[in-house]
Amino acid sequence: MIKNKKIEVIGKEITLYSSQSEEYISLTDMARYRDSERTNYIIQNWMRTRSAIEFCGLWEQLNNPNFKSIEFDAFKNESGSNSFALTPQKWIESTNAVGIISKSGRYGGTFAHRDIAFEFASWISAEFKFYLIHEFQRLKEQESNSQQIEWNFQRTLAKVNYKIHTDSIKENLIPKILDKKQTSLVYATEADVLNMALFGITAKQWRDENPNEKGNIRDYANIQQLVVLSNLESINAMLIAQEMPQNERLIQLNTIAITQMKSLVDNQYIKKLGNGK
Repeated sequence: MIKNKKIEVIGKEITLYSSQSEEYISLTDMARYRDSERTNYIIQNWMRTRSAIEFCGLWEQLNNPNFKSIEFDAFKNESGSNSFALTPQKWIESTNAVGIISKSGRYGGTFAHRDIAFEFASWISAEFKFYLIHEFQRLKEQESNSQQIEWNFQRTLAKVNYKIHTDSIKENLIPKILDKKQTSLVYATEADVLNMALFGITAKQWRDENPNEKGNIRDYANIQQLVVLSNLESINAMLIAQEMPQNERLIQLNTIAITQMKSLVDNQYIKKLGNGK
């Protein structure tokens, strides 16, 4: 789980957080729009309606393979009656639901997947739902723009380092008499040393496997891979200057790539860059 984010909807601060790449929105904060003192009562009133039970159950059936349909059917049959009551905790424990989450503690409350949260917002008011979706989309657009900026920065960094890399090839590997065509072949070979070390595939192999894609293998790399690629380019330039044979460089670069990727996958700061947060 990552650090909570917040949006403001008609003067109310609404908390969001992401868990396992899914966005959850605080129903507790949303319920304050109706009654700031009885948020649990507002949520339970919604959950006892047949439409809420049916929607939450359908969402779980589509997204949760461990959902207990028999228990869901029992709740659906009871919904709407005067004696029927249902809390988020009871729904979660009885049906093994994942679309609604109940958290304890200072920053706790009831959270729901955005699909379910938007349905709850409809029950609160059409106006509230409209502004909730508007603010949520605005946040996602900001995050998307931030992610693109970070990706472009890393891609630019990789290209800048590649100039250092090609200069080293030019000084250490390319005989002076070679023509431009022969020179380009050497560059292509050295580029594939990096491609093999990081991606385990050459540029041609990637194009053969992805005939309908535009660009090249590096245009589809994630931020972690681009960070490692920029590092490998500098390291390879140094190894070339040391006159290390290409096959030995490939082995060493591959080892470095594996080590760095393992480190970056667990690096929380890089994860934030990759999620635009």
